[in-house]
Amino acid sequence: MPNESNAKLAVLIDADNAQPSIITALLAEVAKFGTAHVKRAYGDWTDNHLRAWKDELLKQSIQPIQQFGYTRGKNATDSALIIDAMDLLYSGRFQGFCIVSSDSDFTRLAARLRESGLLVYGFGEKKTPEPFVSACDKFIHVENLSGKPDEEAPRKPQSPAQLKQDTALINLLRNAVDAASDDDGWTTLSQVGSIITKQRPDFDARSFGYGKLSDLVAATTLFEVERRSTGEGRPAALYVRDRRKLPKG
Repeated sequence: MPNESNAKLAVLIDADNAQPSIITALLAEVAKFGTAHVKRAYGDWTDNHLRAWKDELLKQSIQPIQQFGYTRGKNATDSALIIDAMDLLYSGRFQGFCIVSSDSDFTRLAARLRESGLLVYGFGEKKTPEPFVSACDKFIHVENLSGKPDEEAPRKPQSPAQLKQDTALINLLRNAVDAASDDDGWTTLSQVGSIITKQRPDFDARSFGYGKLSDLVAATTLFEVERRSTGEGRPAALYVRDRRKLPKG
């Protein structure tokens, strides 16, 4: 598996279940994980409710895939997306998939792609059912993406007191640090982030008003954060330690 940032990705969008206003920010987020070699949006483009997609499809060079609804109440779009995903999987050209939908119908698809050793990034609203979220390697809530035309004011960062009251958050952070730490209690922040994502694919520091995990960890005031040089011209790495592990005295 290549480095994630160099991964060849297929971006498959359920246009019936996503808003065109988030696409610019969404593709910027996708670029953090790799390069989108395929960008497709699925829907019945003869239906007036998808008219708002036209400008985004052209601007972002997204290929619209036409799928008529054969029977009222049945979503043929989901089936078309799943079939194409399997075709792309068997082509052997991709290292990851980005599935844009809040629909739990894609849970089995995400699981199947991961069974084949591919990375799966999900993008959907906070109402997305937990099974689909858990089936992805990483799940991004579109509410946390910036740059939407109808975007609300940026989320105000939670105070240290508010963060400390969030028992689930603090336990998640502390357990991840403890799991990866050395004998002195130190570990790299990247290891902490990796462990957290495996446990909570939808975890995002932006949900608490912070742009990065490092900012969130520091804001709790419960951890010591230290930037260390790795030498040989490589960028410095952030290390973190639970303050409860500090030497006594």
